[in-house]
Amino acid sequence: MTVTAAATPTTVPVTAGVACALVGFTSSFAVVLTGLRSVGATPLQAASGLLAVTVLQGVGMVALAWRFRIPITLAWSTPGAALLVSAGVVTGGWPAAVGAFVVTGLLILVTGVWSGLADLIRRIPTTIAQAMLAGVLLPICLEPVRAMAHNPEAVLPILLCWLIFQRFAARWAVPAAFVVAACVIAVSLVHEHRHIATAELLPRLDPTMPHITWQAMIGIALPLYIVTMASQNIPGVAVMKSFDYAVPWRPAMTVTGVGTVVGAAAGGHAINLAAISAALAAGPHAGADRDRRWIASCSAGVTYLVLGAASAALATLIALAPSGVAETVAGIALLTTLAGALHSALGGTGRGDERASYERIAAIVTFAVAASDITVAGVGSAFWALVIGLLVRGWLLSAE
Repeated sequence: MTVTAAATPTTVPVTAGVACALVGFTSSFAVVLTGLRSVGATPLQAASGLLAVTVLQGVGMVALAWRFRIPITLAWSTPGAALLVSAGVVTGGWPAAVGAFVVTGLLILVTGVWSGLADLIRRIPTTIAQAMLAGVLLPICLEPVRAMAHNPEAVLPILLCWLIFQRFAARWAVPAAFVVAACVIAVSLVHEHRHIATAELLPRLDPTMPHITWQAMIGIALPLYIVTMASQNIPGVAVMKSFDYAVPWRPAMTVTGVGTVVGAAAGGHAINLAAISAALAAGPHAGADRDRRWIASCSAGVTYLVLGAASAALATLIALAPSGVAETVAGIALLTTLAGALHSALGGTGRGDERASYERIAAIVTFAVAASDITVAGVGSAFWALVIGLLVRGWLLSAE
């Protein structure tokens, strides 16, 4: 009894940290790979990017949690990865996308030093920012439906597993669905007698020299920065505050900004404060003693370092998946985020007055433009959605 009681304060946060990392990684790594491939990365380059963000966020959260003794958790930008899917290949190809990742990291770094930039992001109406995000997410979340129509025998088991876990253990619904997807892929590989070389399973970095194009700056860097700040960093601070933890803003932005810049050369897109998964390390699941929950963040960081070793194997598995399987995993992983974004964009105000009506009209216009997947002057729909949404909102509200 004495041994168990003594071990409990440490084992609880350690276990919570491992769960935090496993849920965070398995729930969205397919989205990261899909996003990187969409902007021109080869399978090897996408695997390198996944390895970079996994390792760097692991190192970053260990450093921050150890230094400040609070349960700060980091994550890759899942909404940002979804945005890359809508952006597509820009002028300059993959090197231009890498250049945009570098600029995104520099903007995050500047945000930590200059509070005015963070204030500027906060002044973007929540309805517009969330409508842009929802429009970006919609095409990805429709993929499971399309996949079900074209390849039901492979996709149906994944969706059924997700639905069952969503009812009884929602936190593990997407990880469980991925396990089923992995089984579907394995069966497909055996059936097709496909051989995987050992070298394809070993993690390795594939550096790319960044290239700067204005299309990538406007079409990738700016929307990626806005989405990362508005949907990850600022909510991440709010989540931590709800558990009575104050995030050290400048150090956190410095670590994530530098991590994004360093990871960009290897293909990583963005690192930021965790938002939803932050509660797993900062909340009661990490133990009753609030002063020891920082151990959960360290545990999560170490777990991410271990998961980094499996990144190449997982990327290879996704690349060899039957038609629609990878898209299904990515789509269901983002359904909750889509629901939250739509609620914030169209129903979050709770008001029924004329101003609220104008806000919703501007939001739905933003949503429609972002979901249209258009490209104008080499720039994707996310940027144009933000511009048009703000213009429509400004015009409507000017009548008041």
